[in-house]
Amino acid sequence: MSPVESDEDLTRKQRRDQARTQRREMEEAAAASVARRKRLTQLGSVLAVVVVAIVVILIATGGGSKKGIPTSKHEQSSVSHEISSLVGGINQSGNVLGSATAPVTLQYFGDLECPICRDFTLHALPPVITKLVRTGKLRIEYRSLETATREPEVFKTQQIAALAAGKQGKAWNFIETFYHEQGEESSGYVTEKYLQDLASQIPGLNLAKWTNDRSDPALANQVTADAQAANNEGFNGTPSFLIGRSGGAMSKLTYPNSASEPAFVEEAVEKLLKA
Repeated sequence: MSPVESDEDLTRKQRRDQARTQRREMEEAAAASVARRKRLTQLGSVLAVVVVAIVVILIATGGGSKKGIPTSKHEQSSVSHEISSLVGGINQSGNVLGSATAPVTLQYFGDLECPICRDFTLHALPPVITKLVRTGKLRIEYRSLETATREPEVFKTQQIAALAAGKQGKAWNFIETFYHEQGEESSGYVTEKYLQDLASQIPGLNLAKWTNDRSDPALANQVTADAQAANNEGFNGTPSFLIGRSGGAMSKLTYPNSASEPAFVEEAVEKLLKA
């Protein structure tokens, strides 16, 4: 073999080796790319499952959201009928629901925009009203305490609106309607139109008188007095409660885990009745 041929053979061999190396590198790169795509696909599937699970949980639990403010006349009529069935025929005087001679008094400090107050009012309170208030064993005083409402003037305006309805014996109709149609917290839903819409849903409420009564300084003073009473008790959250024999000393009543269960009120009332 001539030296030239040897060089050519060597060159061909080098080219073959280089080609094999390039193919191997390309194959390895392709395999790595496939592996990366596979991992990304698997990761995407896992994320999709997680997202679906979160959505399902949010739907099941309500996700902290509510049905929202009723807009149709049918929905508003349904709410009005439910509230009338609950408190209709029970004596109302100002902010008080129940007989003046009821042996036990519960003071309920609340903020109309408070979602926990909403849970208490819509779930725990109905059986309490049916079993204890309607039967003359308990009277409930609704008192104001600003916690969830962000703007003090809005808080004062909405609470006075409820008290103004109380001058016609309809405070609890207004309070219940507000909680039933409570909007999203901090969304700024409480406007004059919203309050007017609530008032218009209350059967028998004279809207002209209600509007005029909202300027009564005594109602603003009552909101201030409620805040001072709550401060004296060290309350800084809503709902908060005081309970005791009517006309006697009041003591704090706390709910164990959830404000939506009526047992803590029922047990406290029965204990006082037996005492």
